[in-house]
Amino acid sequence: MSSIRVIVAKPGLDGHDRGAKVVARALRDAGVEVIYTGLHQTPEQIVAAALQEDADAIGLSVLSGAHMTQFTRVLELLKERGAEDIVVFGGGIIPDADIAELERMGVAKLFTPGATTTEIVEWVQSALGSKAAR
Repeated sequence: MSSIRVIVAKPGLDGHDRGAKVVARALRDAGVEVIYTGLHQTPEQIVAAALQEDADAIGLSVLSGAHMTQFTRVLELLKERGAEDIVVFGGGIIPDADIAELERMGVAKLFTPGATTTEIVEWVQSALGSKAAR
């Protein structure tokens, strides 16, 4: 069985990546293969990395308030490239009303401040475990 492969990315101008790094380490410690793209990534760079790495999922961390734009563009690019099987999830400071809208658009799961790494790891393993078994 191959491991789950997840791209962890910080789109846009947001310069705070401590949370993304904590999540990436927790996933890695749980046996998930994590590719962290670093700060200031464009949606185009993030999707290109996901395709190149044959990722099962993209986890976006957005604290800048640009979550609607960033998540929407990543979803659009995945659709354009026929890669809608790549699961998109994320976290950050996202109002409840926007969470509902993003989930309607196709974001699988959003974690807000206060979510534990255990919750995130368990969700990733539950949501993506069957993909890794392919």
